[in-house]
Amino acid sequence: MPLVQVLKISSFSAEQAGEILEIAMDIKANPKKYRSSMEQKTLLMLFEKPSLRTRVSFETGMTQMGGHAIYYNISDSPLGKKETVSDTAKVVSRMVDAMIARVNDRKVVAELAANATIPIINALDDYAHPTQMFADMQTILEKKGRLKGLNVAYFGDVENNVTYDLMRAAALMGFNLNVSGPNEPEAEVLEEVAALSAKSGSTVKLVKDPKEAVKDVDVVYTDSWMSYGIPKEQLEARVNLFKPYQVTTELMALAKPDCIFMNCLPAARGMEQTAEVVDGPQSVVFDEAENRLHAHKAMLVWLLDAQPK
Repeated sequence: MPLVQVLKISSFSAEQAGEILEIAMDIKANPKKYRSSMEQKTLLMLFEKPSLRTRVSFETGMTQMGGHAIYYNISDSPLGKKETVSDTAKVVSRMVDAMIARVNDRKVVAELAANATIPIINALDDYAHPTQMFADMQTILEKKGRLKGLNVAYFGDVENNVTYDLMRAAALMGFNLNVSGPNEPEAEVLEEVAALSAKSGSTVKLVKDPKEAVKDVDVVYTDSWMSYGIPKEQLEARVNLFKPYQVTTELMALAKPDCIFMNCLPAARGMEQTAEVVDGPQSVVFDEAENRLHAHKAMLVWLLDAQPK
């Protein structure tokens, strides 16, 4: 299998992403089948940003599949300072089988990938969050049975990693997405999404009016208004900016009756959504969180060509 460097969800073709999702579903249903898939394999995990779900899912996943994960905190030992990022990638490639990197700057992941001879997985930067997308798509498949042709609405901060990769995921896999928020995505993201949509037939569009964006959708998605790295001093201003895009029971009522609610977590009740929504019957946020484990295991199995024989 050719080496795939995972910088964003669109690092994969639609067919490759579909294969990973199939593996994720099988891993969830038959976890013991994969208990030796990572035997004698090691995953290095570089973390510059805090993490709960990402670290726990990858570390637990490696253990459950017979492998080993090394957590390395680079927030107090900055990558690229004493040793270049390219040298780090070359050294690590000779010692471990794969690496994830959760960093502040997309340039770091790109440089690691350009110089590594092992799979590098972007575990979140300022531009993409592909590991989250697989968990999200697995959850939608479980609840709705398909991705192609579904209608999804995203509310809140439009200029962030989750939004960007959700847009790419929709355009790649053929589901429709209304993105509703007060700010704008980067032009480069819009261009990529337009090119992907032309191939898949999906519709990804910016819709300023939340009521228009949510009408008759199958899935409602939101994310934190205070992503990692945003100063607390900006809280009041950001609340005022994003409050019109808060997901409420009134907004959910405009979607399809069987619409599900998603948030990649952590969720702040009374912020990006009300408590009634995130704790309500339409919420699937904890299924979504659990699927990080299965989806991340599936990514490793696919990238390392380690499916059970």
